[in-house]
Amino acid sequence: MKTIPVVTTETLAGYRITEHVGIVRGNTIRARHIGRDILAGLKNIVGGEINDYTKLMAESREQVLDRMVDEARALQADAIVSVRFTTSMLAQGAAELLVFGTAVKLEKID
Repeated sequence: MKTIPVVTTETLAGYRITEHVGIVRGNTIRARHIGRDILAGLKNIVGGEINDYTKLMAESREQVLDRMVDEARALQADAIVSVRFTTSMLAQGAAELLVFGTAVKLEKID
């Protein structure tokens, strides 16, 4: 399967954008786990990183990126530019992670 570059910049070095295919996105909604919340509460008292939440967010980022790239592949895009992440609280203990960007067609610059 072809690798699709994903960048936060508006351009990709060495390439010219020939077509804007459209906006692509990926999202997930994750809920916290009561066991993790208890451990996080204890960690909050003594300080430090809450590893379970760090792992949950890392997994979520990979999942939404995969979903966005799948959408770009379906549009036969060559790359995704201007990528941004955002999060929002949806309910007590549940948050959405969203990534979006512009799917484009590219031409190599000689």
